[in-house]
Amino acid sequence: MAEWPRPASGSESPRYAGPATFFRLPLRRTGLDIALFGVPFDGATTLRPGARLGPRALREASTLIRPRHGRSGLAPFELCQVADAGDAPVRPFDVAATLAEVEGFVAGLCAGGTAPLMAGGDHLMSLPVLRGLRRAGAAPSPPWGMVHLDAHSDTAGSFLGARFTHGTPFRHAVEEGLLAPARVVQIGLRGGSYGPDDLAWAREAGITLLDMPAVERMGVAGVVAEARRVIGTGPCWVSLDLDVLDPAFAPGTGTPEWGGLTPRELLGILDGLYGAQVVGGDVVELSPPQDHAGITALAGATLLFELLCLIAAARAG
Repeated sequence: MAEWPRPASGSESPRYAGPATFFRLPLRRTGLDIALFGVPFDGATTLRPGARLGPRALREASTLIRPRHGRSGLAPFELCQVADAGDAPVRPFDVAATLAEVEGFVAGLCAGGTAPLMAGGDHLMSLPVLRGLRRAGAAPSPPWGMVHLDAHSDTAGSFLGARFTHGTPFRHAVEEGLLAPARVVQIGLRGGSYGPDDLAWAREAGITLLDMPAVERMGVAGVVAEARRVIGTGPCWVSLDLDVLDPAFAPGTGTPEWGGLTPRELLGILDGLYGAQVVGGDVVELSPPQDHAGITALAGATLLFELLCLIAAARAG
């Protein structure tokens, strides 16, 4: 049996030394409870590119993260076998081929029951990860619920004639039976629109939409209560687009929108998800070329660790 993977200790070697892996973990793809992996692809972005560089920046920033959760005291690497599984194969100039490659990678990675935790990449890459998890057949069967933290609903039908963009993944996921819309809550929506009701499809499908005015009105406790009501006790995915944060805290993303969540609000919402049956998750849309002093990368790495703790807690019961 493979040795239990552990992060390199900052008390034994400086955190800036050695190869940059997620949380200074070893590279491994087998015998895992939770697999961290990157999807370095941004060929489906509609505005500012750069998210293809996100996984590398998240690995680098994750060396700052200590192995025990500061608020809960949870130590995920003591509860679960976790490692960096590398990057999924991508085809930079071919969206369809990349969707197939990522799906196959995740299906193989998760076939033994491993939970996936993806670092993107653009948000379209959540779709092949969900497809791959279904194909692996190891997690509870879909449709799953989802807590989706994002400035945008990502349920559009198409953009400039393209059906597969970072603005469409969750429409496809619902239509393909991967997500149960009545168990999906989207938190932090805001910004302008192209038409009188860009969210009509999501509303009609039964997705719960909590835009920023609703978040402000309800407060963190109210948002958590509503999210827990929507997802219920069944298996769920947590998808986190870094543009859910206000660009004051996360400028390094492709489609920033003013008036977003603060880090404290976001951490409070994630804290409220402990006890949910989280089967996997993702942190996406980090664009290092738009980042300043690595603050968005640090936010992303911190949030990856938050999701890791949620998944580990769910698997440990």
